[in-house]
Amino acid sequence: MEVPSYPSNPAAIRLSELTSQIRQAIDGVFGNRTFWVIADITSHTYKIQSNYHYFELVEKDKSAAKILSRIAGRAWGNASVNISNFEQATGQKFRNDINVLVQVTVQYSSSFGLQLNLLDIDTSFTLGLFEQQRNETLARLLRDNPEFIQKLGTEYLSRNKGLSLNKVLQRIAVISSATSAGYQDFKHTLENNTFGYRFQVDDYFSVVQGEGNARQFLAKIVEVFQSGKPYDVLVIIRGGGAQTDFLIFDNYELSRAIAKFPIPVITGIGHQKNETIADLMAHTATKTPTKAAELIIAHNRAFEEQLLGLQKMMLIKTYQLINYHKDRLAQLNQSSISTTRNLLHEQHRKLINLSRMVLTNPKIIISNRQKDLDNVLSNIQSYNRIYFSGKRSHIAHFQSVVRLMSPQNILNKGFAILKVNGRIASNADQIAAGTTLTVRLAAATIETTVINKSAIDGNDEFNL
Repeated sequence: MEVPSYPSNPAAIRLSELTSQIRQAIDGVFGNRTFWVIADITSHTYKIQSNYHYFELVEKDKSAAKILSRIAGRAWGNASVNISNFEQATGQKFRNDINVLVQVTVQYSSSFGLQLNLLDIDTSFTLGLFEQQRNETLARLLRDNPEFIQKLGTEYLSRNKGLSLNKVLQRIAVISSATSAGYQDFKHTLENNTFGYRFQVDDYFSVVQGEGNARQFLAKIVEVFQSGKPYDVLVIIRGGGAQTDFLIFDNYELSRAIAKFPIPVITGIGHQKNETIADLMAHTATKTPTKAAELIIAHNRAFEEQLLGLQKMMLIKTYQLINYHKDRLAQLNQSSISTTRNLLHEQHRKLINLSRMVLTNPKIIISNRQKDLDNVLSNIQSYNRIYFSGKRSHIAHFQSVVRLMSPQNILNKGFAILKVNGRIASNADQIAAGTTLTVRLAAATIETTVINKSAIDGNDEFNL
């Protein structure tokens, strides 16, 4: 084997010697020390066969959007187990762009360079980040929307929560993923309910996971509103998944839209551990899509049972009223029979007495009636004579008065009638000197001319 030649510079060393010194220096400083580091995960890959995780830890400048530091990292063995435990506890996949708190050691390898070996990962830190973001969103909802979102104690009150459910929920709008098993469970539960209820379900399919898809989901809510259809309820459903899959339902804009939506919203998001903000803003939150369907069926069943209860009560009341009136009618019937019997007996007795009277005293009755008729006839004849006698006296009196008041009788007593131009003069105003008068006496008529006229003062007396 040929031995390589080196430069004549006695200070030159091999790279392996240098990297060995670097490793010794790093081991001397960091040694067996461990560090808890806050960083973001990037460039993550996972080798299933070896159960190795390869990634980079980076720190970003939030204001300048640039990377402040970067270092390679890896995890295997117990560290990989700790990552799996982290994913189960938080529901968060160990993947790119998550912010984590990890325990690491510093290691330098001549072959791989400087890197950090992950030993453990803090689940509470990641859960705390989720909770912090969630609390910030809730605080913003309360702060920016006091007209339709309030908080009473630990309970969030939204306008949607205050809506009243219709007595029957039949026209349903559903927002879900078209491929979601939860959606199929929801439809199956509705269509196969034991009471035979039928529902009109309109589907509004959307992506239902990933915070970045919140805008698309919100557009579906708007589409339901703009449809103009008189839905009884809007149902939002998805199946189970990791916690980060539910971050879409903690989105501010989406939660705000649910809080002010004018139709009651029922959620069946499939999150068994914690409520999402969408759950808190909705009218009613259920744990799974199946539970949402069962809630609708139970609501309709409660209304049906209420109607059946009213029907049963009406039947009981009707039966009681019929029995009451039946007894009353029986009493009235018995009373009527008794009263009728007594009346018939009384009338029968009177008829018997009357028939006896008719049979035993017919001549007396006829004689009395004949005497009554004779008296009436005598009275009529007597009254007739008196009446006509009085009337004749009145007529004679009136005849005497007419004769006394006749004009001829008055003329015979020396009175005269004066006429001017053929008309009887009743006063002297129309008579003047020179006027021709016609004087009507008892036996003659005289034409004369007035020579003089003088007034009478009323004190003159008639000398007849």
